[in-house]
Amino acid sequence: MSKHHQVLIIGAGTAGIMVASQMLQKNSNLDIAIIDPSEMHYYQPAWTLVGAGTYDYDKTGRPTSSLIPNGAKWIKDSVTKLSPDNNSLSTKSNGDITYDYLVVCPGLVYDFSLVPGLGEAMDKGVVCSNYTDSKHTWKVLQNFKGGTALFTQPTTPIKCGGAPQKIMYLAEDYFKKSGVRAKTDVIFATGGGVIFGVKKIAATLMNVVKRKDINLRFHHKLVAVDGNKQIAWYELAKDPSADRCVVMSGEDDGKKIDEDFQFNYKDVKVTKDGNRIGIHYDMLHTAPPSVAPKFIQDSPLVNDTKWLDVDHHSMQHNKFKNIFGLGDVASLPTAKTGAAIRKQAPIVAENIALLISSDKIGSKSYDGYSSCPLVTGYGKMVLAEFDYSKEFKPDPKLKQLFISDSSKEHWRLWMLKKYMLPYLYWNKMMKGKEV
Repeated sequence: MSKHHQVLIIGAGTAGIMVASQMLQKNSNLDIAIIDPSEMHYYQPAWTLVGAGTYDYDKTGRPTSSLIPNGAKWIKDSVTKLSPDNNSLSTKSNGDITYDYLVVCPGLVYDFSLVPGLGEAMDKGVVCSNYTDSKHTWKVLQNFKGGTALFTQPTTPIKCGGAPQKIMYLAEDYFKKSGVRAKTDVIFATGGGVIFGVKKIAATLMNVVKRKDINLRFHHKLVAVDGNKQIAWYELAKDPSADRCVVMSGEDDGKKIDEDFQFNYKDVKVTKDGNRIGIHYDMLHTAPPSVAPKFIQDSPLVNDTKWLDVDHHSMQHNKFKNIFGLGDVASLPTAKTGAAIRKQAPIVAENIALLISSDKIGSKSYDGYSSCPLVTGYGKMVLAEFDYSKEFKPDPKLKQLFISDSSKEHWRLWMLKKYMLPYLYWNKMMKGKEV
């Protein structure tokens, strides 16, 4: 069996399949192999809708074998070690494989050790995550009888920074339908200081939060979860005493509630333990702490934050010129989404094709485009689109959907999320067609 391939791609996710498809369309004679151990490939953006009972989980997955483009070889295996100095990598069962060009896009993995107690509690009882088991999230919402509904996220980079709050907006809507909203406090605790990093979108979301009567708690770094006592423990990234602001009830002896710290304060049960604040929950939804896979972190390919060190515009590795990286594993100052990959893949495909034919890369530049479809209720959505500048940059194609301002809630954007985007994903993006 040949252990050498002209182009080797690590990962058969959105990035790997798109790059392979686009390269083979340019040149069907390329020798391309994709390494990935997973039997199934999932359209993960729909998991938000699964968690709210409005999408069928079984429709989110397809066999990996059905997505490998004609002309590419699938090596069903795991990478264990990268040796870029030798243009080689090691696999679990196929030994060492060499390459001329390497595309690194294995995605990210979850590291529950970063939040002690979370791994034990996750996907059991009242603790859920659309990232790991969206069907369980839907069960939790259906079983919820009132109390404190806590939505939170870790301080690591995560897939789609908006996902931890989308399910909250849908859940709040569902609690109205199920008759428990009146006896429920909805809390969003986040390590950041704003609801969203793009100002125009943040303004819309703050209005959604006001309308839905949600308590935002900023500067809350999730550090542990006690599944038995149902407490999420936080360290505060900002000293509340300096601002004389209320963090928990019983402290209101003339102190004010600082809206930058606690917006729309709700008096839920909170326990103090040293410098930690524990919020008692009756249900908890979070994204898992996320990191690059171990074989990436242990390789010479990462920067000091342990993510893949690629040029932010050409996607070429900063040290090894025959290596490119894209998708969630890449160290890029933008959101980790499939929409970002949609703009990254053509640049990687073109640059490798040019290296093969003329030994130099092209001038196409990735501008940091990413988008986050922020579902704000059943039948409502805002589309956050932005680039490295963090300014709102809507795609002109949306004008064709008769949506004049996608930073405002619209039912047509919900239709885009629920029907059009999954269709485009499976039928266009996965086949290497530009969308």
